[in-house]
Amino acid sequence: IYADPAKRLELYFRPKDPYCHPVCANRFPTSTMLLKVKRRTKKKKQLDAEEQIQPEVQFEMEILGIVTTVYKFQGMSDFQYLAMHSGPDGKQTSMYDKVLMLKPEKEEFFNRELPLYIPPPIFSRLDTPVDYFYRPDIQHREGYNNPQVSGENLIGLSRARRPHNAIFVNFDDEEIPTKPLDAAVQTWKKVCTNPVDKKVEEELRKLFEVRPVWSRNAVKANISVHPDKLKLLLPYLAYYMLTGPWRSLWVRFGYDPRKHPEAKIYQVLDFRIRCGMKYGYAPNDMPVKAKRSTYNYSLPITVKKPVSHTVSVHDLKQGLGTSGASGAKKSASSRYKLKESIYIFREGALPPYRQMFYQLCDLNVESLQKIIRRNDGTESECTERDGWCLPKTSDDLRDTMSLMIKQIIRSTRPALFSNTTSSEGGKEQLAYESGEDEDDEEEEEEDFKPSDGSENEMETEILDYV
Repeated sequence: IYADPAKRLELYFRPKDPYCHPVCANRFPTSTMLLKVKRRTKKKKQLDAEEQIQPEVQFEMEILGIVTTVYKFQGMSDFQYLAMHSGPDGKQTSMYDKVLMLKPEKEEFFNRELPLYIPPPIFSRLDTPVDYFYRPDIQHREGYNNPQVSGENLIGLSRARRPHNAIFVNFDDEEIPTKPLDAAVQTWKKVCTNPVDKKVEEELRKLFEVRPVWSRNAVKANISVHPDKLKLLLPYLAYYMLTGPWRSLWVRFGYDPRKHPEAKIYQVLDFRIRCGMKYGYAPNDMPVKAKRSTYNYSLPITVKKPVSHTVSVHDLKQGLGTSGASGAKKSASSRYKLKESIYIFREGALPPYRQMFYQLCDLNVESLQKIIRRNDGTESECTERDGWCLPKTSDDLRDTMSLMIKQIIRSTRPALFSNTTSSEGGKEQLAYESGEDEDDEEEEEEDFKPSDGSENEMETEILDYV
């Protein structure tokens, strides 16, 4: 706890009780001294029984050191929840020996009839009293009627919609939009007030003329634009595909990739680096680290949290992130540009993240392009799973890419593969090239197998617009 200034010190009144809720102490800097004090009492001889003699007291003090950090318990102790059951007569019975498994138990332990016990996961997120500043009831004019209640303005269902006005299209929708929403046009015109913004708009128009389908990361790698302005510009020039082979991509208004076989090269590939003992390296040995880690998750008891900076329309009008402040290290032309590796896959280079979304045209490897072009000129049907490609094309691409990445890791960290025999290596290589695994290996890979399009794969981007 002391090593991390953002954490609070926890005190458990019943340390052996897993259901005990701790009290937390905040960390404060201080400059105090640690003293060692001895109190010595010396009694004098009593000469007369009636005479009361005060004992002689002496104090000895010694400075042991200087204290620079202290923890103060300033919060209130939260409710405590005991594993108890109330019987019909009101008598409380302890259930700790019934619900806590302290050693490996036999099947009878799990088949016992017990009263239902479900402890609450959390009581309160704060341990300090908070003043609630309730607003007075709004006094409406005569004749005012409350609007009809709908799912959009009920408290607790979802947060308020963000006014970015993007148009979402599913693969099975019959029509595609040919122009943006009026609100999207007005919003962009409102913030597009300086020449740099108009230049960015023209650059993005040219990108969509050259290539009608783009991912947001690919746009960021080709244009230097502040992320908050890009959120307003993309709905002005393109619509967003939710499902199908072009899911999580932005498509130029009026262009329907389902009707153009040449749009095959713009399809998305959900690729995830495979790891596990089967591949010779564990997740902790991966040279590519995950974006997020559950180990770094901060509970509500942490005291220092970063303050998010909200961007207003006034900030956007003033050219947020365009000309920049004096002394900026990067020029405006490249300040917000991402590296090409964020959307392009090249042979001999590792992806920046363990999960990547590539467009097929951005797989700059000849062997991968041969897999994609196997049915060039003979595309007959566009399906939701494979688009204009042959069935299982995505699986073949993932197998080939995984083998290439394994070879890179093998060359950079040969110690990870020192325990594998040559016969096992040949067997693995054959399995990768054929795209087939044994039955027992399939069970082991189940957790790491790339999906054909998980439901939440574009959650991060879509939450910016809904």
